[in-house]
Amino acid sequence: VQLQASGGGLVQPGGSLRLSCAASGFTFDSYSMGWFRQAPGKGREAVSCISGRDQVTYYADSVKGRFTISRDNAKNTVYLRLNILKPEDTAVYYCVADSNPVCVDTYGSTYRGRENAIDYWGKGTLVTVSS
Repeated sequence: VQLQASGGGLVQPGGSLRLSCAASGFTFDSYSMGWFRQAPGKGREAVSCISGRDQVTYYADSVKGRFTISRDNAKNTVYLRLNILKPEDTAVYYCVADSNPVCVDTYGSTYRGRENAIDYWGKGTLVTVSS
């Protein structure tokens, strides 16, 4: 299994980025996919999840209205569009895969994913928001 994230970089506050994650080695559309992040000196935080086939989306409260997750099952790729970036969004962003085809640890539209519920982790891509 491989999860290869890309698209990170340095961006000014208020700017945008799009992260991509190319997946291989498993039946992509049977897995829910998501993103976690880890800010310097902090623990990992669940950011967003998208279910396998029906592509229902969930977000952490801290990113709702600013980030958008999507997936292309034909390309085995999941995306995270980051808009209106803030310095507190600075973190390493990890692409993750869960063998449950529906997102778990959801509360209404909020995603509070647990690390131990994740089957596969990518290596991460660094997003730095700074002027």
